[in-house]
Amino acid sequence: MNSINLEAYFENIRKKTGKTPADFKQLAEKKGFVVNGEIAPNIKPTDFFKWLKEDFQLGRGHALAIYHTLKEQGK
Repeated sequence: MNSINLEAYFENIRKKTGKTPADFKQLAEKKGFVVNGEIAPNIKPTDFFKWLKEDFQLGRGHALAIYHTLKEQGK
């Protein structure tokens, strides 16, 4: 995903949920999905997507944008 697409995704996510990428990182840390700044090795993308769909009604594209961003931040 390029930065233009991510910006558009995150603007839509913010409008829908009121949350920023930093907010989602904090929430993922509280759930144990992110540990020491990285997505935990035992967390599958589908687990992450399911959480975002159930708790925030986000579709796969929006969930993928969040997952991708958190994964890149952990590198």
